Amino acid sequence: MTRRSISIVALLVATCTTQAGTRQLGTGGGTQVEGSAGGGLVPWAVIAGYGAREEQDFTAFYTRVDTEDYELESFGAAWGFRNRLELSVARQELDLVTLGPALGLPGATLEQDIFGAKVRVYGDLVYTRAPQISVGMQYKKNRSFLIPSVAGALDDDGFDFYVSAAKLFLGGVGGFNGFANATVRFTEANEMGLLGFGGDQRSSHSAQFEGAAGIFLSRRWALGLEYRSKPDNLSFADEDDWWDAFVAYFPNRHVSVVAAYVDLGEIGTLPGQTGWYLSLEGSF
Repeated sequence: MTRRSISIVALLVATCTTQAGTRQLGTGGGTQVEGSAGGGLVPWAVIAGYGAREEQDFTAFYTRVDTEDYELESFGAAWGFRNRLELSVARQELDLVTLGPALGLPGATLEQDIFGAKVRVYGDLVYTRAPQISVGMQYKKNRSFLIPSVAGALDDDGFDFYVSAAKLFLGGVGGFNGFANATVRFTEANEMGLLGFGGDQRSSHSAQFEGAAGIFLSRRWALGLEYRSKPDNLSFADEDDWWDAFVAYFPNRHVSVVAAYVDLGEIGTLPGQTGWYLSLEGSF
């Protein structure tokens, strides 16, 4: 872990001394790897933090993903306003542990900035029969476009648009509280945008499905699965769908910890990218 990463973690821990919102524990989810409130891989319909109707909340996060050949760090912050609006910003840095030296570029990284917005447009996660439905967007700006351009990417920036529906089922699975989320994303991003946008096989947005489901073992512990389909815009390498199996811990409204086993398939011609995911979020 870098010195900067240690500083980010220390900042998150420090949020334990501040005031958070009053929504039910766990209903803010965690922060997904692109900075939006949700699971690890998938944005959910929930709004960041625990701010209720008359409240606002801020979150900050740090995430690390390690596979056999890649290391990803993601960090950022979000603002949740009255359980209605979410604004987020994140930075992703992907270390090409194996591919960089193979290309004659030891120490090479791919980086991008992500600016997100999400609005709850209908329903409530807990208090309505209908699911909570939110619409969102993510603007992504690639900061290291040389390798993506050589790979065939057309642009160094792009927009993702998505619609998410989420519901908490009280006592619905063997007496445990269950939850589910479905997201449809319209995107032209290659590997989330780390390999640019568009390519020689497709140069326009395509619809991709993303989903999550799980149960709360208690008020503080949850288990679940996520799945994320991916576009296949570049002919030089397949882009596989992703999935993870996660465990989440919510000790209080200030901190959440999510750990997962991830299977990312083939990335940049390197198959079998499996490993672990760890994310820490502070809310205040």
